[in-house]
Amino acid sequence: MLELAVLGLLTQGPMHGYDLRKRLRDGFGPMANLSFGSLYPALGRLETAGAVRVVTGAAQHLRKAGAAETALTPLTGSLTGERAALAARRATAKAAAALTVHSTRSRKVYEITPAGEGLFEQLLEAPAPGGDEARSFSLRISFARHLSPQARVRLLERHRALLADSVDLARRHLVAPDHELDHYEQVVAEHALDVAERDLAWTGKLLAEEREAYADTVTAGRTAAITSGDSTQSTYGQSTYGRKDP
Repeated sequence: MLELAVLGLLTQGPMHGYDLRKRLRDGFGPMANLSFGSLYPALGRLETAGAVRVVTGAAQHLRKAGAAETALTPLTGSLTGERAALAARRATAKAAAALTVHSTRSRKVYEITPAGEGLFEQLLEAPAPGGDEARSFSLRISFARHLSPQARVRLLERHRALLADSVDLARRHLVAPDHELDHYEQVVAEHALDVAERDLAWTGKLLAEEREAYADTVTAGRTAAITSGDSTQSTYGQSTYGRKDP
């Protein structure tokens, strides 16, 4: 799930490791406690797989700039001018060295590769591994714009089925508990049922909207195909109309 989240964020543009961690912690509840100790190994695995790559850093740009400056700065024939040029070259080299020495993982900028985009689409559409569908749903629905209409419908159908089971379980726990519930256990169970029913209704509403949008897309495609076919036949008829046999 972490790899899916990282790739999803990188589809929005290159990011530092620090920015990735902050976005993941702030935007996705299951990752609120994500540490660098979990993030960087995941980035390493994705980099090894060719799904992400490190963008050239500022230190390399400065080193190249310093080398170019050294190569292109001509002798002025003036002692003062050459001293100024030497000071500028030393300042550039010092800045590049400082960035190189103090550069850390958080300074690396990562971007997604074409292979990573393909992997992201596969991970996003595939069912969650280990039956972790409920936990990964909020993450997947956040990136649902990358899915096809059919895939969005399948995602919502799977989640609705899980929520229906949760509602059924919560109701049975209230109607026939395995022990007599005290007041506080009763209100907690009632709250759990209320939350599950609200989630189920919300998911059902989203699913209905997606199905309607998909149906409209299919209808529009068929209409366009029919119109195109009629236009082709009309053009053919016009080209043959009035043709005289030899």
